[in-house]
Amino acid sequence: MVSKLQTPLTVTAYKSDVHNDWCPGCGDFGILQAIQQSCAELALPPWETMVFAGIGCSGKVFNYMASHGVHTLHGRVLPFAVGAKIANPDLEVVAVGGDGDGYGIGAGHFVHAGRRNVDMAYIVMTNEVYGLTKGQASPTLGRGQQTKSLPLPNTNDAIQPLALALSSGYTWIGRSYAFDGRHLKEMIKKAIEHKGMALLDVLQPCPTFNDLHTAEWFNKKVKVEGETNMVSRIFNVNEVGHDGSVKDPTNLDEVTDKQKKAFEMAHHHGERIPVGVFYEIKLPTYTERMQAQAPMLKKYSPARIPYEDASHLPTTDLSKTYEEFLF
Repeated sequence: MVSKLQTPLTVTAYKSDVHNDWCPGCGDFGILQAIQQSCAELALPPWETMVFAGIGCSGKVFNYMASHGVHTLHGRVLPFAVGAKIANPDLEVVAVGGDGDGYGIGAGHFVHAGRRNVDMAYIVMTNEVYGLTKGQASPTLGRGQQTKSLPLPNTNDAIQPLALALSSGYTWIGRSYAFDGRHLKEMIKKAIEHKGMALLDVLQPCPTFNDLHTAEWFNKKVKVEGETNMVSRIFNVNEVGHDGSVKDPTNLDEVTDKQKKAFEMAHHHGERIPVGVFYEIKLPTYTERMQAQAPMLKKYSPARIPYEDASHLPTTDLSKTYEEFLF
């Protein structure tokens, strides 16, 4: 992780002066604010922080951050972000995108990013629709559900992002809600501070195209079997005693048990939706594994490996390469 500032900056220091044109009531506002607050509270230097964004409404996040930012291709935010972190591990890299971007066209990259365990956070804004292209069903919309833009009910089953992340090797997996600013901020901080590949899936109401799962729907109290009173639809996994943190990564029984319980928690519980940390384990990161194989990387990051000496002569023997061209 990048070194922290000795004198933390205010939240304002992480806000750009670009006009924000999201729809009124969009959950992205809360997510953006929570990211900015997290950067401030973690005292991250803006000049050493890079925000990578995908395509869609969520892809505008980097425009509103006073840090380095990269707008990537549809579904390709992770290859860009992973490449930057591998090339320069001293950067604090945060990738953001929508569920259509990350779990749809970007699903293949999503899986392989998990198994690499690069030290970075991936924040996915899940609203179940392709908001920027007028509300088509995203991979997280359930079968039989029909939002306002669909002429017929959705014919496909929804994927379970947290379960997929667990199967792919993510070492920190969590979920939060866009309109619970305090919880969301703490979850973003945990994801950034985790040493390894972290996924934070954020439930984000789309007031323009998703008329099923609105802010009112998320905030509604529901009836649960065995309970006499109505309870909140969204509940923290801690409320039911779930602890997804693996204490001993070498204990396969503990790892298997925590993965099984996290997988069970990752699925919706009827009318209720769990949030919080589902799974956490400390394993060697991609950079650490590469350093074990190539000791030079302990001294130089890949982007800073010297390619010439003080006399500007190449430090690598290129004679064989020359021979291939000459002969």
